[in-house]
Amino acid sequence: MRLVLNEEIHEAIFKDLIPSAKRFVWIATADIKDLHYQRTARKFDTFLSMFDDLVSEGVEIRLIHAKEPGPRFRKDFDRFPQLINSDRFERVLCPRNHMKAVIVDGKRAFLGSANLTGAGMGAKSTTRRNFECGMMVDSKETVGGLMDMFDQLFIGEHCIKCDRRDVCPDPIA
Repeated sequence: MRLVLNEEIHEAIFKDLIPSAKRFVWIATADIKDLHYQRTARKFDTFLSMFDDLVSEGVEIRLIHAKEPGPRFRKDFDRFPQLINSDRFERVLCPRNHMKAVIVDGKRAFLGSANLTGAGMGAKSTTRRNFECGMMVDSKETVGGLMDMFDQLFIGEHCIKCDRRDVCPDPIA
């Protein structure tokens, strides 16, 4: 396990963890915005372009978020028809989800406080970003337990008995 703080989260997730994916990336977040990551020393790009590249390479992506993204995200998302049309990119909305995790290939994961936003992932300036913490883990037991919880949420195992169905815009089950 390795502690990851503040802007280190951006580096750990977008330069190490997600680019290492060969089979799948699972991401859970409460909030999701039009986040950009540092693609090269001089260029920032939307994280959706990274997802688009991964899907093109055959990597499957699952995304759980708790609320509908804002208009900037939706406009940016529309630039990537492959994400809209591909069976390799799936997303579900669960208003009860507050988990923040990134799981790659069932081998490594990040879990912590950061949402999938610029302020959360350390992509904003040092005076505007959130104070966040998390852990990079590679323990088979920890990653496996996290995957089990994620999968239960993703397939809607909790939906039928959920007391929030009346406010859920898109029940899974």
